[in-house]
Amino acid sequence: LVQAPIAHGSVPAPFDSSDATALQALAAGLANDGQQKRALDWILKGACGLNDWPYRDSERETCVALGRHFVGQQVIGLLKVNVSALRKREQNEERI
Repeated sequence: LVQAPIAHGSVPAPFDSSDATALQALAAGLANDGQQKRALDWILKGACGLNDWPYRDSERETCVALGRHFVGQQVIGLLKVNVSALRKREQNEERI
């Protein structure tokens, strides 16, 4: 096993030209299916560090890593939400 470098604090997650291209295409609304998947993968694994253990040597670094994880968990939650049930709940709230 080789330990992968873990982004700390203000150090950005590693990326390459394919990641940048995918994110730019996604932002422009022009990403193909492969670019969409690559962009989301970089967001969750790179920027949010969901595959990394969030606890670090310092409390500050741990807080930053946990913040990144929180954002990733929010995205994962939206990917798994039952949209049909959510729409029904929203309609019921409008009637109240």
